[in-house]
Amino acid sequence: MRVAVLGGGLVGGVMARDLARNGEFQVTVADVSAAVLGRLEGVPGVTTVRADLSDTGAIERVVEGHDLVVGAVPGHMGFAMLKAVIEAGKTVVDISFFPEDALALDPLARRHGVCAVVDCGVAPGCSNLILGRMETDFDRVDRFVCYVGGLPAVRTWPWEYKAAFSPSDVLEEYTRPARYVTAGRVVTMPALSEPELVEFPKVGTLEAFNTDGLRSLLVTVKVPSMIEKTMRYPGHIEKIRVLRESGFFGTEPIEVGGVRVKPLDVTSRLLFPSWQFDPGEEDLTAMRVIVDGSKEGRRSRRIFEMVDRFDRSTGTTSMARTTGYTCTAGVRLVAQGLWDRKGVSPPEYIGRDSGCYEFVMADLAKRGVVFQEAITPLE
Repeated sequence: MRVAVLGGGLVGGVMARDLARNGEFQVTVADVSAAVLGRLEGVPGVTTVRADLSDTGAIERVVEGHDLVVGAVPGHMGFAMLKAVIEAGKTVVDISFFPEDALALDPLARRHGVCAVVDCGVAPGCSNLILGRMETDFDRVDRFVCYVGGLPAVRTWPWEYKAAFSPSDVLEEYTRPARYVTAGRVVTMPALSEPELVEFPKVGTLEAFNTDGLRSLLVTVKVPSMIEKTMRYPGHIEKIRVLRESGFFGTEPIEVGGVRVKPLDVTSRLLFPSWQFDPGEEDLTAMRVIVDGSKEGRRSRRIFEMVDRFDRSTGTTSMARTTGYTCTAGVRLVAQGLWDRKGVSPPEYIGRDSGCYEFVMADLAKRGVVFQEAITPLE
């Protein structure tokens, strides 16, 4: 099969290499950056094309002649990209973290007979997949909590943070209001709110805060208590809150020396270089999903925990591994005809199918991304 990967950056390039390995797929990677594409030159089974993926016409030209499309563009481009791919009639598996509701494209995908799997990363992604599975394992799910964070393995002043995926999407996590569910109602809180300390084996103490990661779960499942929290090293939240409350993330232009500029543009220009990983710098991804439920009148807690680290043998970041390999597992799932539902499918739909759930988890495990599960009786 011929697969087009839209976006060859920090995660897209890793996915392209994984899909092309051993001639499994013929892969075309499209990106506007010549430098990004240059890193993929000479990779067996991968061809590159320079294209501005903010142009829907360019997307249509790139995907023509391909059997399946992988979306890996920055979040602000994601919804328009997904819409263009669906309108082109192409099956798509997407990881773009866009603010719009992907399910709004479900009628369009159905009309075009397109199977579109969205949010197919680590979180959203694996977290949704697990909750979908728990919906079928339990008679009733009472509570869902997801803690997740991608971090540099070594803390360095001043930010003690590096961005292993699009930095603009990181800022979205810090500014977009966080929605969660309590007592069966959707509640909105500011991002970075309700901080708490979380202990992770072999990682240490991390600081968790509210982010808007539930997304499709807000409408596709009926669980009375659900929340997702992002994790950083302790102290990071306060630094980001100072910037946010001081207006550094503002999008309304202000005048500086006779020039009108957006504060967010200046902040991004200053922050992003310091958030870049140096070549060979190692990262880690920590994730814990807690699901409380009952089966046959007995309540229990199922905890799924994953700590993944930088792959020294290939130089692949953990965030690219955990996000990208979930997506490529989704590609294989669809390519083998194991999931062919027409319309937009968030991962919780896939998790409800035990065979599909096991397929994705087994594919991740083959690449060293492993979730450990523990079960504790609650009564």
